[in-house]
Amino acid sequence: MRPNVEAPANSPPACADEVDEKAIPLSPVFGILFALSFAHLLNDTMQSLIPAIYPILKAELQLDYAHIGLITLTNQLTASLLQPVVGAFTDKHPQPFSLALGMASTLIGLVLLSIATNLGLVLLAVGFVGIGSSVFHPEASRVAHLSSGGRLGFAQSIFQVGGNAGSSLGPLLAAAIVVTRGQKSIMWFSLLALVGIIVLSRIGIWYRDSLAHHHAAKHRGTLHRDTGLTRKRVIFSLGILILLVFSKYFYLASMSSYYTFFLIQKFGLSVRDAQLYLFIFLAAIAAGTFLGGPVGDRIGRKAVIWVSILGVAPFALALPYANLFWCAVLSAIIGVILASAFSAILVYSQELVPGKVGTMSGLFFGLAFGLGGLGSAVLGAIADHHGIPYVFHICSYLPLIGLLTALLPNLDTRRLRRA
Repeated sequence: MRPNVEAPANSPPACADEVDEKAIPLSPVFGILFALSFAHLLNDTMQSLIPAIYPILKAELQLDYAHIGLITLTNQLTASLLQPVVGAFTDKHPQPFSLALGMASTLIGLVLLSIATNLGLVLLAVGFVGIGSSVFHPEASRVAHLSSGGRLGFAQSIFQVGGNAGSSLGPLLAAAIVVTRGQKSIMWFSLLALVGIIVLSRIGIWYRDSLAHHHAAKHRGTLHRDTGLTRKRVIFSLGILILLVFSKYFYLASMSSYYTFFLIQKFGLSVRDAQLYLFIFLAAIAAGTFLGGPVGDRIGRKAVIWVSILGVAPFALALPYANLFWCAVLSAIIGVILASAFSAILVYSQELVPGKVGTMSGLFFGLAFGLGGLGSAVLGAIADHHGIPYVFHICSYLPLIGLLTALLPNLDTRRLRRA
């Protein structure tokens, strides 16, 4: 006979029998999802602020390029490598208010960055900002999972659209505020962090109240944890997913970092005009991010992964040879199709390893951060030696890695979700 365990009054019930299953959301909790997306916008706006203010930091603190590289390394290490660790920890010990604490870490980092007078303080500041992001992404992805009402891809897409919007908004705000007002004006961005803390505290209350249902779902059955795959097959499949993420983010790095240079060199565009073409690509990325999740809910994650990685190949292969008009058209098609991949890959990984939402979210968000930064650095070094056109020629073959999708198992998600 199973003993009863007394739980504190403010914690989730320790016994699944105590949970009112009718309270488990059967449809998406839109208020939570949109609040998460807004918080993601704030978080990634502040993250993208850091590289945008490198010229200001370099001039005001008399830094060299090696120092800039060290700042990037510190931010990338804290923002990417810690995410799987945070995700694994919170899988075992969910922390409802860690989201607000992560945003508080970002707030501390921004304040320090606004008053930093030397490289050491800058490194400490960007480390705090990176830690905030590492805490935010795995737990926020878990909350999106819990509030999805079973529409996992749809929930992840709403969550990620906010991040994409924030990544593009950060440089614009930096140009409008920091460039004209100097390093100390970074302090104004701490207001965004304060707003984020308030929003995430409210989300934390909902998350705390939902933990009972979360534990009940885990307790209800091994059915949720049984994919019918061996451990080796699961690990092999995760390796395939990692290669697909590599393909996606190295190609995205070529476009986001060097597309304007490619257009300027090939067509003689001004910087302003080249930025407009980059905006077309980034807008397509935002649209594709939203579409990928809902489509995956309807036709399956593997099908979306097939289309979103391998489906880019003919357009990517044609891009280096296209005229200016077709460059704009092809880049928009590439952006929409390729951006749909991440939601599908993330939810597929969560279904592949049920019960490890935080670990999978941390792993793949961390890879996205890390590979994006690594790709930019590697491709920049190649461009220095062989030129920008060569970079776009070799990167056009990356989507062919999508052929590896054939090696992924077909998950019977209906069986996994059955109560």
